[in-house]
Amino acid sequence: MSRKFKKGYFVRGQFVAEGSELDLELKRELKGIDEVRTASRTDLKKESDELQELGEALLTLRADLLARLDLPEKLADAVDDAKRITNFEGKRRQMQFIGKLMRKLDEATREAAREALNEQRSGSARDTLTLHEAEQTRAALIADDEAVQRWIARFPGTDTQQLRALVRQARKDAVPEKPGLAPRHGRAYREIFQLVRTQLGGEDAPSDNDAPEEHGDD
Repeated sequence: MSRKFKKGYFVRGQFVAEGSELDLELKRELKGIDEVRTASRTDLKKESDELQELGEALLTLRADLLARLDLPEKLADAVDDAKRITNFEGKRRQMQFIGKLMRKLDEATREAAREALNEQRSGSARDTLTLHEAEQTRAALIADDEAVQRWIARFPGTDTQQLRALVRQARKDAVPEKPGLAPRHGRAYREIFQLVRTQLGGEDAPSDNDAPEEHGDD
């Protein structure tokens, strides 16, 4: 005896009995559509979050790199405004506004922004390495005459008379005035750092206030 389906529904004028093959097929199709929609919503949320973060990162970008992006005027003004806002809630709302504007950017501009941020991060890493190398080199120059010779051989354009005079003065300053006192780091110590950092390819040599680990008197 054939099975009769008492419950069902109509699809495009056709009765579909619950539990029938057609019913099961339609439910599988519907489930697939729901999964696609869910995945689509997830992808959109992920993209929105990424663009929000990218917009926030623009606030940290150097002025020259930011100008190079040629952002739409409305977005550029919004970034400038966000930098001036100190109120937490106001800042949060402004960042949401920036995120909304970021979603209107074309992909080429978005990618240019990512590349600019990567360039800035790479430059910061190089600067940090240069600073560390400059500190280590300064210590070696003050500690060893052979290090001075190696430096002059590596950078023949160095003013050797100036370098040797700075090293002699730094060694003299490093001798404690009284037993038990810490070594004194004076101007010569800082000037050696500036000379070395400039030669190693750093950007503009830092001022005395920028040079790290300086605690002594002139």
